[in-house]
Amino acid sequence: MKLKTHKALAKRIKITKTGKVLKRTAGQDHFNGRETGKTTRNKRSDKTMSKAHTRAIKTLIPKM
Repeated sequence: MKLKTHKALAKRIKITKTGKVLKRTAGQDHFNGRETGKTTRNKRSDKTMSKAHTRAIKTLIPKM
């Protein structure tokens, strides 16, 4: 049977050419006025997922 891509997950992550899994930092939509400048700057960058999560994600997204 053909493996299907988990579409909800595929829209939320990006797999780099070297195989790293990147996700957008959570909590950027609203209530950011109370955050410190350091927190605001850190939220702008994408985060790398751990090895355990990466292994699980690659089973859900076989074609990437």
